Amino acid sequence: MTLAAIYAILVGVAMIAQWSLSYATRKIPELRTEPIRIRFHIAGEAATALSLVAAGIGLLSSQGWGCTLYLVAMGMLFYTAMVSPGYFAQQGKWQWTVVFAVLIALGIVGVLTVA
Repeated sequence: MTLAAIYAILVGVAMIAQWSLSYATRKIPELRTEPIRIRFHIAGEAATALSLVAAGIGLLSSQGWGCTLYLVAMGMLFYTAMVSPGYFAQQGKWQWTVVFAVLIALGIVGVLTVA
């Protein structure tokens, strides 16, 4: 369970860092072209990231709610990791589809170790 918890925390922190960096460097053109849609998308990803971090902490500290929150957070991650690659594939950035596939595969392993 420790590896699953660390995975959740690392992925959650990475998601927050990625969006923060993209925002700080003005690399989210959709804020101009599709501001409502992208804000909802970012909110969903932020909720996923925060849930992952909280779940990882809950697992590491053996909280009763840690396992349940972990499974919910992983479901959130699976959704975003299945939807997000389309954005990159549309731009011809196929390497990102591999990254998301790895995230899903590692996530499945984590779920199997916790469930």
